[in-house]
Amino acid sequence: MLQEHAKVVQFISLADGVTGRKKLQKMVYIAKKMNFPFQEKYQLHFYGPYSEELTLRIEELCEMGFLAENSEDKGSYVQYSYSVTGEGRDFIGDAEKVPDKLGECIGRMKERSSRFLELVSTLLYFDHLPREEQIAKVHIVKNKLNFTDAEMDEAFSFIGELAGCIRQ
Repeated sequence: MLQEHAKVVQFISLADGVTGRKKLQKMVYIAKKMNFPFQEKYQLHFYGPYSEELTLRIEELCEMGFLAENSEDKGSYVQYSYSVTGEGRDFIGDAEKVPDKLGECIGRMKERSSRFLELVSTLLYFDHLPREEQIAKVHIVKNKLNFTDAEMDEAFSFIGELAGCIRQ
């Protein structure tokens, strides 16, 4: 079985669909940083941590019919959304059981904006640094987004909340 593919389908199933490619990338990265078993490699990119592996895996899952990708023209950009198909539900029927806390984490992340998740995931990308250095790095790599001190505090608070759903 394609275990890594199944994990992505399970993730989107638990989220009851995800709107936005960037949001999906950030949600999976944050879950990975919370010790959930995602294997995709990430590197820092335009919108924070990005995994080409995850992008390819999602494309494959759409081609296999396990995920449905819908696009909506928003004028200046196209917004994509992903949902699990009936074939996708059958596919994950035999997959490994998902950790109980993953659904809770996904729910908390789904409520947040892509911009906020971009901030959180970028802070987590630099989580090996002290807090002040993390903030400084974010201001360097995300200078055009002009994150405020209040947004930084909110992001760190959110990371603390998510620590409650870390996979043990």
